[in-house]
Amino acid sequence: MDFSRVELSPEDQAFRDELRALLKTLVTDEVIARDRETGENFDEGVHLALGERGYLAAEFTDEADGGFSRLRRRLWNLEIGRAHTPWFHWGTTAMVARAVRDFGSDELKAEVMERALSGRIRLCLGYTEPEGGSDVATCKTRAVRDGDGWIINGSKMFTSNAQNAAYVFLITNTDPNAPKHQSLTMFLVPLDSEGVEIQPLRTVDGDRTNITYYSDVRVDDRYRIGEVNGGWTVLRDALNDEHGTVERGADGLQKVAAMAEHLVLLAEAIDKVAALGPDDDAVKYRLGRGIARMEAAMSTPDMFGRVANAQTMRDVSLELMDIQGAVATLPVDAQGAQADGGAEYVFRLAGPTGIYGGTLEVFRNMIAQHALGLGRPAYAPPAKR
Repeated sequence: MDFSRVELSPEDQAFRDELRALLKTLVTDEVIARDRETGENFDEGVHLALGERGYLAAEFTDEADGGFSRLRRRLWNLEIGRAHTPWFHWGTTAMVARAVRDFGSDELKAEVMERALSGRIRLCLGYTEPEGGSDVATCKTRAVRDGDGWIINGSKMFTSNAQNAAYVFLITNTDPNAPKHQSLTMFLVPLDSEGVEIQPLRTVDGDRTNITYYSDVRVDDRYRIGEVNGGWTVLRDALNDEHGTVERGADGLQKVAAMAEHLVLLAEAIDKVAALGPDDDAVKYRLGRGIARMEAAMSTPDMFGRVANAQTMRDVSLELMDIQGAVATLPVDAQGAQADGGAEYVFRLAGPTGIYGGTLEVFRNMIAQHALGLGRPAYAPPAKR
């Protein structure tokens, strides 16, 4: 792996400095505090401001078509993370917009693309179901043809940011008798449709996600993305994007792994605990070991890094809590909290980080099968002899 420093041209350095200065004015302490309070991982003012300045469209668009160069895309990702920008909603919006661009009708593109890339609307994911776990292909949400449209019934879990989105990228089952990967059809459902209900759900780290219900929701066929029963083709690239298993460039400028930005919060928590000035050699050793693990995880690419990042957060945040003792259970802004309550927050964030976009168990199975060439996991109980 090449760890050499990239020298910035004057133009790229100006781009970085301009973006950094803008984020400093947009992502204020008030924005960060409000995001912690609401758990939405989204701020409309920040999102609209970056959209109005063309940053969203440039991040979405390939360099050949006028978008960011690979270097500027890397600078963008780094500065967004370092500023603690409430930002995860753009990732889902861009992911869905790519599916609309590649598989949607011209009419749907005209309705969605410009507004999404300007920041005026957002898009969210309707994948997981209450009984489906990480296997999205076991979809039970039904879409039934009705004249020139479809009637949709079902429910989805973890429809994050649905309350701030205009559309949901919805997996439906349009042929219950077909094999599961040949029964799926994708829709972009307007969330203001009659019959859509959004119920908030808080996770252990304070984030807000949602359960969404679809009761006789009628959508026109123009909101279908891709072929009927061809949803897996549409979904495959989006899932690879979410899992961080897309093909890597040879220049080393691609984001190292999914969820890598979460380790910025872990690094800050370690720094703040270390700044308390522990004199005990055992504590210094434990902090040093945590830093070494974190640096190794931050350098681990693709789905391997996805596992390393989340597992390191879980292990090292627990170590930080143990070093601080009982006071570490006090959250940010609580009276008597040490190190700004960072260890407590990262400890709570570490659990969901190993679930978003697929559980660690799913990723470990993917590594075993696709990287190591092992067989499919067997979940059946052992045979009795």
